[in-house]
Amino acid sequence: MAAAHPLVIVGASYAGVQLAASARELGFEERIVIVGDEVHAPYQRPPLSKGLLTGKTSVDNLALRGPDFFAQNAIDLMLGRRAIALDPGARSVRLDDGAVLDYGWLALATGARCRPFALPGSTLEGVLDLRTLDDALRIAEAAGRTERACVIGGGFIGLEVASALRARGAEVTVVEAQPHLLARAFPPLMSSYVENAHRRRGVALLTGRGVRALHGAQGRVAAVELDDGTRIDCDLVVLGIGVLPNAELAQQAGIAVDNGIVVDMLGRTSAPRVLAAGDVASMALPPAPGVPARMRLESIQSANDGARALASLVVGREAPCTAVPWFWSDQFDLKLQMTGLAAPGDEVVLRGDMASDRFSVFYLRQGTLVAAHSVNKPAEHMQSRKLIGARARLGADQLADPSFDLKTVA
Repeated sequence: MAAAHPLVIVGASYAGVQLAASARELGFEERIVIVGDEVHAPYQRPPLSKGLLTGKTSVDNLALRGPDFFAQNAIDLMLGRRAIALDPGARSVRLDDGAVLDYGWLALATGARCRPFALPGSTLEGVLDLRTLDDALRIAEAAGRTERACVIGGGFIGLEVASALRARGAEVTVVEAQPHLLARAFPPLMSSYVENAHRRRGVALLTGRGVRALHGAQGRVAAVELDDGTRIDCDLVVLGIGVLPNAELAQQAGIAVDNGIVVDMLGRTSAPRVLAAGDVASMALPPAPGVPARMRLESIQSANDGARALASLVVGREAPCTAVPWFWSDQFDLKLQMTGLAAPGDEVVLRGDMASDRFSVFYLRQGTLVAAHSVNKPAEHMQSRKLIGARARLGADQLADPSFDLKTVA
């Protein structure tokens, strides 16, 4: 006999799997179903643009959970299936094979997809993007025979791919439409550092440049044409131009959507008993000067923390998501770690020597530490997360002094 109040999770993502695991840990005893549109069991995504492309990570090491986890926790995995319609009134979701799943709670963890690239030549062989395991395997296969690659987009994914391809010996050019790399994520000081770091390692950078078209020979990409007519010869193009949230299922059901599914700090949407977490969720943030009221936080940490908040709700022990956001990126021999949310007007404090590739940049807002960006300084990153969570007040002179022990701050 079916459970009276099953938890149905659409999306076999970090958020979806964490929600199922946390719900069980908190004592949820009814049926849990995860619907995933990929045929692969849930897998880790960061290695797709890092270790998998360089050969440091194998496909066999990507599993998000052990092979027995789902069976041991009575979690039903429905892979290779897609949810196509949601009826919040009837509390049901219909799948692409016609099956209908009734739910007591529904969680949307549908993630995001690569932004479309509709310019001439986008369908040529050798033009790839990266979001899924299959995408990464295609790029890894192409990288083995690539001499010249062009990465369109200077965000984190684009730069991670560029560093991986360069490490494999390819000539790499990155084209970014913004005046600086990572312009939406970093202030000028950090953007400039990343640009110099890539140039020192042999990556050609073209910023403030748009792409007009891709050109091919015998059906395969051969060049990228920029907006000023410049042509970049290449035999591989990787697109890293950002993502769009997979919010259509919610929107078609009349649920509030604004650059993602609108949720509060518990993950509640505008529809009763429908929740959302992960890259698809536009989550409410704790009030803070200079920080938006809500935003999509595209990180594993945000997905996991948001999922734990959802789990607390479905078991009746509400614990809103208030964790300090953090994120990391591996590029060449650099580990970039970011925590907190900086805003224009924050006081910027450098600690260490940027030329050494070991330093931290701190952001103070009226004397309170609100964000930190570290390069190859994992201990300072961890301490920064604690200090930001505690709303610690520090002086710029203290932060700038490498001999000052951050652990002494109350």
